[in-house]
Amino acid sequence: MYTSFFDVFSIGIGPSSSHTMGPMRAAARFVDDLRERRVFDSVRSVKVALYGSLALTGEGHGTPGAVVYGLMGYDAESMEPQEARPQEGDLTLKLGGERPIAFCAASDIELKMEESLAEHPNGMRFYAYGERGGLLLEETFFSVGGGSVKRLDEMGSADPEDAPVVPYDFNSCDELMRFCNERQVTLGGLVMANETSLRPVHKVNMRLKLVYDVMMASIDRGVAAQGALPGPLHLERRAPHIFKRMQERFLSTQVDPLVNMDWLNLWAFAVAEENAAGGRVVTAPTMGSAGVIPAVLRYFARVGAREAGVSVETGVHNFLLSASAICSLYRANASISGAEVGCQGEVGVACSMAAGALVAAMGGSNAQIENAAEIAMEHNLGLTCDPVCGLVQVPCIERNAIGAVKAVNAARLALRGNGTHFVSLDKVIATMYETGRSLAAGYRETALAGLAKNALTC
Repeated sequence: MYTSFFDVFSIGIGPSSSHTMGPMRAAARFVDDLRERRVFDSVRSVKVALYGSLALTGEGHGTPGAVVYGLMGYDAESMEPQEARPQEGDLTLKLGGERPIAFCAASDIELKMEESLAEHPNGMRFYAYGERGGLLLEETFFSVGGGSVKRLDEMGSADPEDAPVVPYDFNSCDELMRFCNERQVTLGGLVMANETSLRPVHKVNMRLKLVYDVMMASIDRGVAAQGALPGPLHLERRAPHIFKRMQERFLSTQVDPLVNMDWLNLWAFAVAEENAAGGRVVTAPTMGSAGVIPAVLRYFARVGAREAGVSVETGVHNFLLSASAICSLYRANASISGAEVGCQGEVGVACSMAAGALVAAMGGSNAQIENAAEIAMEHNLGLTCDPVCGLVQVPCIERNAIGAVKAVNAARLALRGNGTHFVSLDKVIATMYETGRSLAAGYRETALAGLAKNALTC
């Protein structure tokens, strides 16, 4: 099942695609459904119940506030990070940005920490009531990863947005490679053919540029920002200090053969810290893993393109389109939700996408692209999601940096080979999903086990 580039790379406000963007979009959809059923004007109050992972780590991920934003009609992509946040004690909100209704986030959003809905760990229910307290509409939604949302009736089946009609609708890497070989095109070329069948080519190119520009801007903001990240950890931003030390080293005569690794660390830290602070980032494929691909992309633009003798612009487009194809495989056959399969579904998938995409951008063969993607995931299998205090900070920020370095290493290994590999990407994806589903719930974005339990009690 093909996932469009436009759905793989969403733009929004951090710190979490599944716990911030997803609930925000679900709330907005609920408001749209109220209008569609023609009961919007009759609503007097709304209540929300958050289940499972959304309840357990919702406060740290800003989930209640995101729900309020969605109910108020804000859009995750166009919303500005500095817009006034609703206060916990507020007693009203403008439903859909139009109608004031009685609402208090502290009492009308319930965190059901002991309950989880069967269909997915990230479940939520919305209730709208009329004049005399009569129920006008009840709906259940699930945030399934990367900011994507499905209503209960959509679970287990593809809706039109998730399954666009395209000329090359691949369901496996084997099928993807067969299409590429038959048409004599690269992964990026095949994705471009799919995307231009859905919309004009200039819109695809505009989106490619926008995604790249937002990624690079998030690096630059993160490098320049100062101070502590929000939340009880009072974690100091490290990116500006790393950058300062690297500038000092640049002015010295010392030669460091591993300096590119330091740059990768810096760029990944910068984006991950911007995300943790609620800044604007691109889901790649999630917000918790948003630092990996921008760091590797900048590495390509500054180092890889020159090494390979290719155009930066052409390489960037090929990188992003190829990364989208790889992500589509994970979304179709596994998961990119940390609540469902652990961090191997977030940083692990980002690492796999970045590794394969870097090979593509540097002119590697399709077989080498697959090789790089499977190497990267093979060495992320079993990666847990156990954020301390439920914040996308520890170990998430450092994990983005390690993922970026690992992606470059996987790409270099693949480029030094001829594309022959023992384990296929399809087998690695199947293994990742099996491994993730076997993880105890405490290691799947609940903040109940692992580092979240042993490193610090919040």
